[in-house]
Amino acid sequence: DRQFRRREKLFHEERKVDWGFAEALAFGTLLLEGTKVRLSGQDSRRGTFSHRHAVLYDQETGEEYIPLNHIRDGQAYLSIYDSLLSEYAVCGFEYGYSVADPKALVLWEAQFGDFANGAQIIFDQFLSAAAEKWGQYSSLVLLLPHGYEGQGPEHSSARLERFLQLCAEDNMTVCNFTTPANFFHALRRQVKRSVRRPLVVMAPKSLLRHPLAVSDPDDFSEDGFHPLYPATTDPATAERLLFCSGKVYYDLLQTLEEFPERKDNVALARLEQFYPFPEEAVRAELARYRDVKEVLWVQEEPENMGAWSFLRHRLDALLEELHGDCSRRVRYVGRPESASPATGSAHVHQEEQEALVREALGL
Repeated sequence: DRQFRRREKLFHEERKVDWGFAEALAFGTLLLEGTKVRLSGQDSRRGTFSHRHAVLYDQETGEEYIPLNHIRDGQAYLSIYDSLLSEYAVCGFEYGYSVADPKALVLWEAQFGDFANGAQIIFDQFLSAAAEKWGQYSSLVLLLPHGYEGQGPEHSSARLERFLQLCAEDNMTVCNFTTPANFFHALRRQVKRSVRRPLVVMAPKSLLRHPLAVSDPDDFSEDGFHPLYPATTDPATAERLLFCSGKVYYDLLQTLEEFPERKDNVALARLEQFYPFPEEAVRAELARYRDVKEVLWVQEEPENMGAWSFLRHRLDALLEELHGDCSRRVRYVGRPESASPATGSAHVHQEEQEALVREALGL
């Protein structure tokens, strides 16, 4: 009840939509249009972070009630399951379901993105290569909670770098969103597009309740999907252009608010889709800020992980194209190379996070 009241207040009084509500809107609109939605994972009915509550239970009778299945007569239905604890088995089953029922929106959600490596065989053999090997197409959506929040090496990384290494020949879409509205449009696009390919989402954790990670209702009806959100800083005053993705954007934004003297000098661009790489949008952003002193890629992950290895040569090639020589190179800001995805110390994590944010902003 508290969850629904909070969502109702946010929408009606503040005119904002949070992450869980955006997902429900995506599911609900598709159901009304006749598209079946199927979601399974180890804690998917409630949501690992208690943001979904898609299934309600009568405490006296144990009867289940799924609100999204009672919007109006004649709609399609949401099937949502708390699965067994085998990522390999469940992800494989849902992949097969997405192949067998191509008109449905089929999603598999990891409890934490770190646990998805239990299904690595599915990613390598089927998700990334089945279309090329056998002409077998899938539009399976993977929701993989990802983000560095001091919870240690087993609860921080969905191994973004491994998915990006598998990307070629437009075989999948890999995203890390910063707004609920973009997530909404990506889910709907997954059903409406003519080409069927898997969608891998670095799903949020703390952003589910972050006061800034909300969208205006108009963003759902009058806007569409953005592979990149351009920076808003005046190019005439900007000294450095930062590309980033996901949660670290809000860390940068909030720290920048504490140093108003730097706000006119730092431009923050958000890469929402890694693959297919939005080359034209990135080229346009680099051209708009062609006079900045530095272009940086900022990430939370260690240097040998995350998107750095995937993006580095792409950004450098665009800079060379823009300036006509090799004198400009994108600079990396993030954690140093590491064998482990993250530190096990919350204190060390906080120090690392503050250091990379300050370095990125030039503080």
